[in-house]
Amino acid sequence: MNIRDRQTEADGYIVNHGDTVVLDVHCPDCYLRLDLVTVIRGGEDISGMPSDDMAMENEADLCDALASLHTTHHKGTGQKLCILEPSEIALLNNVIYHENFRHAMSRVISSLALRENGTFRKDNDTVAPEEQSSDPLYILDVSEGFSVLPLIAAQLGKVKSYSSVEEKQHQAALERLSERNGISKDRLEFWLKQLEASDDVLQRPKSDKLWSIIILDVVESCGLIRQEVMEKCAIARCLLQSGGKIFPQCVVIHGMLVESLTLMKESAVQGTEPTLGFNIAPSINQYKVPVHVFLNLSTLPCVRLSDPIELLRLDLMNPYSNNLSLATEVKVPVCKSGQVTAVPFWYHLHLDEDFHVDTSSDMSHWKQAAFVLDEPLRVEEGEEVFLGVHFQNSNVSMTLRRQSQ
Repeated sequence: MNIRDRQTEADGYIVNHGDTVVLDVHCPDCYLRLDLVTVIRGGEDISGMPSDDMAMENEADLCDALASLHTTHHKGTGQKLCILEPSEIALLNNVIYHENFRHAMSRVISSLALRENGTFRKDNDTVAPEEQSSDPLYILDVSEGFSVLPLIAAQLGKVKSYSSVEEKQHQAALERLSERNGISKDRLEFWLKQLEASDDVLQRPKSDKLWSIIILDVVESCGLIRQEVMEKCAIARCLLQSGGKIFPQCVVIHGMLVESLTLMKESAVQGTEPTLGFNIAPSINQYKVPVHVFLNLSTLPCVRLSDPIELLRLDLMNPYSNNLSLATEVKVPVCKSGQVTAVPFWYHLHLDEDFHVDTSSDMSHWKQAAFVLDEPLRVEEGEEVFLGVHFQNSNVSMTLRRQSQ
């Protein structure tokens, strides 16, 4: 592999224009692996001379860099590896996600600190108290998998962060990250260690205390709303102190009309031709799944027939106002003639009025989902159609009609 770009970094080595990187590419057990063999510059092997300041010494350093925690690197010995899933690495790479959470959490912590302690000053989004009370603010993160949000919260003031990670290797990695970032040991706790096996995660931090922030994992990486989200929000709402917040506070579902032959073919058996002499389509199609997940909207083969539009809004701070079943009908202007076969959808996770996370952005670690219509609908540019959106038991379904229907 010849290097044609300007100076860049590769696995701890500095490579320049004109260098050759030799890779070992193999696929054991259906997993593609690429290993650096050597770097050749001017006919000489320079791979034995790595740059000390660029070398990643262990997985804790890697997590530091991915999470944008701005740590320094110190050599350690005897540390075990922390193996993360690809989806967890993708989450750590989502800098916008972490920055938005940092700003939104800082705003809540600052507001609560002002209320409890009088005069506070704010410096670079970090709350610096002039007079601190004896009790910290309690923050609970019940995200799935490996999350560094408790560490970010612990840097924002007099906070005690609770992480719900279960695996020992994840807990060990968070402890090392906490140490490397100068976070005292009493600022980070592992919540599940303090609960009985049968206990619900959503409980008070102490008998006489409530949570200041509860972080919920609302959207699965596949693009669907997690099951029992509204029920969990209702419980979490009762565990918040006055002025406390659930993150995200609101979820807005966005979507658009598309014509996608790919989605239509993958959702049901097409045509009436017999298979091995049997007409299987009518029977098989009774059990088709209308929602496709793990989609990448930017690469999905489709023709966009409308602009993105807001479909439904879920208020997680007031979950009782949503009930467990919601239905609405949205008027959608058609911007291009075609046959509507599906409605891809994604989410804006609003942390507060200024900060939100878009699950369809290029930096997103989430994929998108799409609802495939039972019957395609032919539409013309300039007309308006009505999209019915139904949210029940954390599941989304849709219908499409013309005004006259």
